[in-house]
Amino acid sequence: MSVRIENITMDCRDEKVLGPFWSAVLGWEIFVDQPGDWMMLRDPSGVEPTLGLQVVPEPKVVKNRVHLDLVPTAGLLEDEIRRLEGLGARRVRYVVNDPGESHWIMADPEGNEFCCSRPPWEPRPDRVETQEHFQ
Repeated sequence: MSVRIENITMDCRDEKVLGPFWSAVLGWEIFVDQPGDWMMLRDPSGVEPTLGLQVVPEPKVVKNRVHLDLVPTAGLLEDEIRRLEGLGARRVRYVVNDPGESHWIMADPEGNEFCCSRPPWEPRPDRVETQEHFQ
């Protein structure tokens, strides 16, 4: 017997802020909207699990226990990071995993962390982006 992931749920304070953010990030559609309670996004192809945004009264206080790992499907990492920032995300920290792999830890508009990895076709730069992004 096995299972599949049907939905990934993220707590939030305001689904009206995070719903459009994650919809734009992923290119997914909002298909359930219960204002002040719940919002769900789905991959238009129906292949990926849905993403649920559950409204809770308490603010995020510490690091997420679960987070999303994203990788660009085209283009360069820095271009994707700039697009995410334009949507309301912010850079938290640049991480070098090994000589060939690196990623940015990002935060969505409510501070939930997620990662965006360098795509496999892009070589890692010798120099890390400037410290100004860490503010």
